[in-house]
Amino acid sequence: MDFANPLRQGLVIRLFRRVGIAMLAAWMAPASSVRAQTDEIQVYDAAIAPLGAFNLTVHNNFTPSGSTSPAFPGAVVPDKSLNGAAEWAYGAAPWFEAGLYFPLYTITRNGGVLYNGMKLRALFVTPDAAKREFFYGVNFEFSFNTAHWDQRTYTSEIRPIIGTHLGRFDFIFNPIVDNSWNGFSRLEFVPATRVAMSLSEKYKIALEEYDDFGRLTHFLPAARQSHQLYAVMDVNTRWVDIEAGIGAGLTGASDHRVIKLILARDF
Repeated sequence: MDFANPLRQGLVIRLFRRVGIAMLAAWMAPASSVRAQTDEIQVYDAAIAPLGAFNLTVHNNFTPSGSTSPAFPGAVVPDKSLNGAAEWAYGAAPWFEAGLYFPLYTITRNGGVLYNGMKLRALFVTPDAAKREFFYGVNFEFSFNTAHWDQRTYTSEIRPIIGTHLGRFDFIFNPIVDNSWNGFSRLEFVPATRVAMSLSEKYKIALEEYDDFGRLTHFLPAARQSHQLYAVMDVNTRWVDIEAGIGAGLTGASDHRVIKLILARDF
């Protein structure tokens, strides 16, 4: 497809506008959700730290309107909470990045500060993914969780990465599988999708969707699935890369409103 064609660009821009209207309607609808929290709201694009360089990415997600009930007894209440993580990474090879999330933290709606655990990460990608028309990779994470963050102490994630850069547009899909180490039947399908358009070398806008369908072997009923749609702005500066987004829940099982901010820098 020729995405440099003005007609096709106009079609994509109209799509962004229509989805934005749908997000506004979802944003204004009443909230009714009970779901697990997350410390990272990001679609992976196979970009990694340069060889021999370190990267620090700070994730912060605030839920101005979410469930007032915990996902399980003793869990963090999503409403008015801020969840975040400091993600440390090292470019070990042109195709491999090693990472550590520490600390994972929450500031509760009552002002309490909680430690949520830590994660180890191994990310394998096609080198120089940002310069390729087609790129792919896979990320493996192993998590140690405190009791208020997850009912299981040890969990993990397998995140394949599939994407393409077509002119000004990016199309990226992460078909994520979460593993609670409690049997194959309990693997959960939680994909993430991103469609982005470059406005300039510095600015990019995107639509992202984050879904939780439940177990791979038996999806949840539609009303109990979590689906969130985000409007996102990326800004690249000399000092730090910024990714900011506003999310709206599309089902009653989704947090109603979420704001995310990601700050990243290579050292």
